[in-house]
Amino acid sequence: MSDRRLTPANDRVVAAHLPDADPSLARVTPTPRQVAQPVVDLMRSPGGPRDRQVIWGEHVGLLDTRDGWSFVQAEKDGYVGYLRAETLADVRDCTHWVSAPATHVYAAPDIKSPDRHALSFGSRIAGLSDDGEFVEIAEGFVPRRHLLPDGVHLGDPVAVAALFLGTPYLWGGNSRSGIDCSGLVQAALVACGHPCPGDSDLQQQALGRDVTGDAMQRGDLLFWPGHVALVDSPDRILHANAHSMSVAYEPMQDALERIAAETPLSAHKRLG
Repeated sequence: MSDRRLTPANDRVVAAHLPDADPSLARVTPTPRQVAQPVVDLMRSPGGPRDRQVIWGEHVGLLDTRDGWSFVQAEKDGYVGYLRAETLADVRDCTHWVSAPATHVYAAPDIKSPDRHALSFGSRIAGLSDDGEFVEIAEGFVPRRHLLPDGVHLGDPVAVAALFLGTPYLWGGNSRSGIDCSGLVQAALVACGHPCPGDSDLQQQALGRDVTGDAMQRGDLLFWPGHVALVDSPDRILHANAHSMSVAYEPMQDALERIAAETPLSAHKRLG
C-alpha cells in the first residue's frame, strides 16, 4: 500500500508519473511553486490537522487548487499536503539560505529600519544585490552574516541541531518558532547536505546503518516508535521532546530509562 504522506494524489488528481494510478483521476504534471510566507502548515486535508510545515523559499510541486486550498508535494522530502493557495508564489532562483537560528527581513539595509518578516533557519532567499552587510531580496534586506550561499553546507548535524536549543516543541513543526523531533533531525541533516525524510519512522527506514554493541557516538541517531534523538556525546542526547516541551539536552541514561517506561528503543543508527 502506498504511503499517504508521500503519494501525490488526492480524490481529484494524480501526478502523471505515478504508475497504475486510478484511471478516474486527472493526471497532472506538478507546477513548480515556492513558499512565500515565513512558515506554512502542510495539512492532511483542507483546514485539517497539520502534518508538517514548509518555510520561506522551499520549493513544492503544485498538483491541484480548489476553493483556495492547494494540494502540493514538497521538493525537500516528498511530503504531500494542503496549504492556502495565497502562500505560494512563482519560483525564483535561490542564492542564499538562512544559516542562523532566525533572522529578519528589514525594510532598508539598516538594523534600525522596520522588520517586515522573521525567517527561520533553512529559509531560502533570492538575492538581488549584496553590499557585504545585507543581501537585498524583493521583500527587503537580510543581514549577510545570517546567510550562506546556496549549495554551501554545514558540517556537524549535532551543532546545527543545537542552534534550536530552547525552541518550543510543536507537533509537526519545522521552524525556529516551533519544531518536533523529526523536524529537528531533518533541519540538521539537510543543512549538512544529507537528504532526510520528514517523519521519524521514515527516517529510521532511510537513514544510516544499524549499530549493535558499539558505544554511542556523536551524530548517531536513536529511534523509538514515534520519536528520534541525536546523540551529542556518549552520555547525552539532544532532541525536541514533549517531556520538556522544547529542544533540549538530556542525560543519556535518564532519557533511555524514562522513554523505555513507555516504549522500547527501536534502533540505533549511524550515518556514513
